[in-house]
Amino acid sequence: MTTFSELNLSAPLMRALDEAGHETPTPIQAQAIPHLLNGRDLIGIAQTGTGKTAAFALPILTHLEKSAGHVAPKSCRVLVLSPTRELSGQIVDAFKGYGRHIRPRVELVIGGVPMGRQIRAMSHGVDVLVATPGRLIDLVEQRAVRLDSVEVLVLDEADQMLDMGFIHAIRAIARLLPEERQTLLFSATMPAAIADLSRQFLNDPVRVSVTPVAKTADKVEQTVIHVNRADKPSRLAEVLSDPAIEQALVFTRTKHGADKVVRSLDKAGIKSAAIHGNKSQNQRERTLAAFRAGKISALIATDIAARGLDIPGVSHVVNYDLPNVPESYVHRIGRTARAGRDGIAVAFCDVEERPLLKAIEKLIRMPIPASGAAADAAGDARPIAYRAEDKPKSANPGRPGRRRRRSKKPHAQGKANVAPARRGSGPGESGANPGHALSAMPFMQG
Repeated sequence: MTTFSELNLSAPLMRALDEAGHETPTPIQAQAIPHLLNGRDLIGIAQTGTGKTAAFALPILTHLEKSAGHVAPKSCRVLVLSPTRELSGQIVDAFKGYGRHIRPRVELVIGGVPMGRQIRAMSHGVDVLVATPGRLIDLVEQRAVRLDSVEVLVLDEADQMLDMGFIHAIRAIARLLPEERQTLLFSATMPAAIADLSRQFLNDPVRVSVTPVAKTADKVEQTVIHVNRADKPSRLAEVLSDPAIEQALVFTRTKHGADKVVRSLDKAGIKSAAIHGNKSQNQRERTLAAFRAGKISALIATDIAARGLDIPGVSHVVNYDLPNVPESYVHRIGRTARAGRDGIAVAFCDVEERPLLKAIEKLIRMPIPASGAAADAAGDARPIAYRAEDKPKSANPGRPGRRRRRSKKPHAQGKANVAPARRGSGPGESGANPGHALSAMPFMQG
């Protein structure tokens, strides 16, 4: 199929697509929409930025338009679960944009904002409810939301929801849903946990996959800069001073690290701002609006923004800290090269992060080219050849210049090893966005 007119969408939707100038569906849309219009459960695997939101929103809106019915108070016909505030707000914008001639009742239920307005909005029932799992559970427990009338359930960015610890909330929500429903699961990757989830919640699903698992975006030029940890602030300022950079999204591992980067860039005369879970919803919206408007050239973010932001103007993504979870690298760099544009992804790697780099390269099945000058500056002429000294040092290295005394006692058997740290996903890292600061989202960039 090469045009939307061949997909049997409703006339009001075709009118909205025509007005927006959209004629050709993306691969995930062309493959998923026919199955969804036929009522099939579906697993959709596609990397971020390929139009996944439209792939489920368009057939759902067609269903709502063709089978208009009464919605009970506090109920919804369609439930969309999303991991972050930003992504949730963009999904709401998409439903409203595609459905402008259908005018569905769409509501957003998210953390980080007062609950009272959400309770009032749900009192009369809605057609589409977009929610983050935590806040939805809160409203269900307060008897402000009922889920026994859901006709379609969508799990968007399911792998990230599992990474952020939402599996128990998702299972609790699923127990409240009617057994007779259509269930759609969309994910950028397909780890074993997602396969298990699909077996629990989906009925004979069709699987649509338009990209290899963990494949990075084709139009993203990747490079790694080997650098000493202490030199990262100055090197970042050097990278961001390049006039070729239009907008840069910089990822740090922690919220404190994001704020620290903002302070160092401010000293270098580079306008930046941070977005993370410790920021209030109003602060996050103002920061996003300023970034979209070009008032700041660099947005410093934790992984809260790895999938939830759709800003077509991002020309560069910088991994200031490499992520502990290799899949997060794929999602981070997917924030550039949007809407058919090219993009550049730069990764900083210090000695302790080399095992993380190796894990990323194993996941994406390719070495990331190193910047020669940066490698030399870091004292590493072989950035991809992992040597013994690249391994993380012991947590108790002993005094410098002295050999550690070897204990004569036999090593205790069965001692538990310390698990590697995982990406933080505290309560502030999962929430949602009311959406009015995100209304500039291009329709087709699900």
